[in-house]
Formats: sequence, structure tokens, C-alpha cells
Amino acid sequence: MKVSSGKFFGDEEAAKGLQTSQDAKFYAISAKTKEFSNEGKDLVIQYSVKFEQDIDCGGGYLKIGAFEPEKFEGESKYNIMFGPDVCGSSTKKTHVIFNYNDKNLDKKSEVKAEKDTLSHLYTLIVKPDNTYEVQIDMEKVADGSLEEGWPFLEPKEIRDPDEKKPENWVDEEMMDDPEDKKPEGHDDIPAKIADPKATKPDDWDDESDGTWEAPQIDNPEFKGEWSAKRIKNPEYKGVWEAKLIANPKYAPDDKLYSFEKFGTVGIDVWQVKSGTIFDNILITDDVAYAKEHAEKTWKAQKDGEKAAKEKADEEKRKKDEEERAKAEEERKAKEEEEKAKKEAEGESTEEEEKKEL
Repeated sequence: MKVSSGKFFGDEEAAKGLQTSQDAKFYAISAKTKEFSNEGKDLVIQYSVKFEQDIDCGGGYLKIGAFEPEKFEGESKYNIMFGPDVCGSSTKKTHVIFNYNDKNLDKKSEVKAEKDTLSHLYTLIVKPDNTYEVQIDMEKVADGSLEEGWPFLEPKEIRDPDEKKPENWVDEEMMDDPEDKKPEGHDDIPAKIADPKATKPDDWDDESDGTWEAPQIDNPEFKGEWSAKRIKNPEYKGVWEAKLIANPKYAPDDKLYSFEKFGTVGIDVWQVKSGTIFDNILITDDVAYAKEHAEKTWKAQKDGEKAAKEKADEEKRKKDEEERAKAEEERKAKEEEEKAKKEAEGESTEEEEKKEL
């Protein structure tokens, strides 16, 4: 990885971040932070990421925990993994993964992610009331209860395993109409018949060619396999479900949000095409400060970066247009040259033929 402002930016110095620099590679880099526990406090994880390479497959997330920087690699235990992950058209989401009882738990429902080549700010807020909020570019995109959003705990209720569906329970909503009868002769109608429009060829010889038979075609009168029409079942009782009872394995936990120790932040990603820039990384317990930091860093630079990107895109568009125009001129000139050459060769041939005459 290298320190770079990338190809477009507002303030070059302020835009410097850590950039992946080699294609088709795993990256693992980490650094120590001040050690702390988030028990009883808000936790804010915030940073900006720019997929300047127009990423096709790769991650742009962070891992936060208490792992040793010198030994940090893909299997290192972490507390939280947060940030975007993109791969083709099937994966474009923001990971929010918590480690709970040594299991990495991903969010039940996906959170969107941005894929364009501009910088985007990702913010995760975890609160001591066991709620969370995810923001992208300082706008809320997901929030709610930790217990409802992740499979931390066993469900509060389960289906009663001792309850069985009654033998007389009818769960077929539709049934064959008992009054609908198969028409007489239905099964006697053949699927194929001789083509009535076919005629024996004039040159057909029954003695040498055998008895002529008209080709077979689909019978328009054929009805297929008969089945009675379907009607609503008057005995239908609905889909049977066992009643819910309290789950003896459920144990509430009012500290789902809490981790005993933080002290390291790391980047551990695979990228097919490099060029991602990580910047403005902040871990804090102060939501207001995180917002202020975002205003001074990402928000202060985004308009300048966008303008620089648009300018670069316009310059590229003009250059591509000029190159296309030049290529077209060269193609036409070549065609004219070849045409003139052929005409000259034709005139020369005519003159030679006249001399011979």
C-alpha cells in the first residue's frame, strides 16, 4: 500500500490516504489505537473510502478489535468488521459484523453500499441501549435493535415440539370438483392424425416405394390428459402451525453492544483491481465529535473532489473524441488513397491495352 491523494481531489494534501497499489492481492495492515472498552458508552467507527479504480471485486472495510498488529492477518479475531464490499453485480453491500461468543455474526438484512469512484463516508454508531445506526455520507441508511438485526441470541419463542398436526386437519386449499366428469370419448381422440392436405407424389410407385401414407400432424381435436377443474376446498383449515412457546434456551443479554477491549484497527481485504483509498479513520465515543470531524474532513473535500473528477472526465471525453475524429480522418484518407491508386492502375491498364492494339 502507498500514501496517495489519488487522481482527482479538492485539496491534494488533505486528500492523502492509504491506497491499495497492486492488483489481485490480499492486503493486511493494522495500527494500534488507545485501548478502551465501550461498556456504558457510545461507540462510533467512521472513515472514508474511495473506489477510485471503479472496483469490480474487492473489499473496502475495516476490522476493529484488540489483535496484535504484528500478527494481523485474515484469521485474526476482531470485535467488529464494518464497511463496503463489492463483487460483480451480485454483491454490493456494507458489512456490519459483530463477534459474539467467538462467532462472527453478519447482519440479517443487507445494508447498501456505494460503488462509484468518489469518496464516501461510512459511519457505524453502536449505543449502550443495544441499538445501532449506519450512516453513509452522513445520512442514515439503517438503524434498529441489535438483538433483532443480528442472530446474537436464541429466539424468544419456538414452535412447541410436542404439538402434532391433527389427523383430520385439511391443509389443501384447492380440490378437484367432484361434479366435473370426463367427457365420453375423451381418451379416444388421438394426439396425431394423417395430414388431410397431403397428397401422394406423382412419381410415387407403390410397388417399389411401398404403400404411401400421409405424414402425421398434431390433432387439433386432441385435448390432452383430462383433469377435473379445481375448486376451493370447503374443508380447508389453513396452514397448520404448532403454537409458540417460550424458548428455554433464550437468555437475554443487555450488553450485546459491549466489548471488553479495543486497541487495534486494521484493513484486511482482497482486491482484483487496486486503487482504493482509505482515509479519515476515526474511533470515538463522541457522536457529536464524529459529526464535526466528518464536516471538517470528508464533507469539506467532497465538492472539490467531485469537480476535479468531472473536469478529468470531460478532458478524457474530449481527448477520446479527438482521437476518434483523427482515426476517422485517417481511415477516410486511406480509402481515398486506395481508390486513387486503383483508378490509376485502371488507367494504366487501359493505356497498355491500347498500345497492344
